Amino acid sequence: MTHLQEGDKAPDFRSTTQDGEPLTLADLAGQRTILYFYPKDNTSGCTLEAQSLRDGREELARRGFRIVGVSPDSERSHRNFCDKHALNFTLLADTDHSVCEAYGVWAEKSMYGRKYMGVLRTTFVIDAEGRIEKIFTKVDTKNHYRQTSAPTTGRRGDHETRGADHPDRRHVGSSRRHGGSAPE
Repeated sequence: MTHLQEGDKAPDFRSTTQDGEPLTLADLAGQRTILYFYPKDNTSGCTLEAQSLRDGREELARRGFRIVGVSPDSERSHRNFCDKHALNFTLLADTDHSVCEAYGVWAEKSMYGRKYMGVLRTTFVIDAEGRIEKIFTKVDTKNHYRQTSAPTTGRRGDHETRGADHPDRRHVGSSRRHGGSAPE
């Protein structure tokens, strides 16, 4: 469960991309970023989510967004994932979980009575100044591009976000209905 709220300064990070290039939050300054955390390359829910963002990338770019995916997979795994699914955006290799931990999405999970540590599928929309604009904790993997690009209406629940003013803020991620909770 993330400790971050909409309006917070996004935590700084330093990691490497699928191409072995370093990337920091400062490198993303000046443009809006969809920073999405997912459990594992080449699994069903994660692939659907990546394909949705891939298919919407041009429209998102026209609207000033950059897409960056983060998982504990290696650079090599990310390169293979990008090649296999023609992904057209950056993936960060967070093998030590430091980025996931900074964003509060590395947590204990449970499946079939077995507990393990893993990524809580979560997406942060970060504005050009590095502040968190939106947090999506209930990710619709198949339609994530549409979910992240929907205009803000100000009505709670429209985008399945949990902002600072949401009454269930302390329960973020506790009623997840999306894929990616299986050990991967």
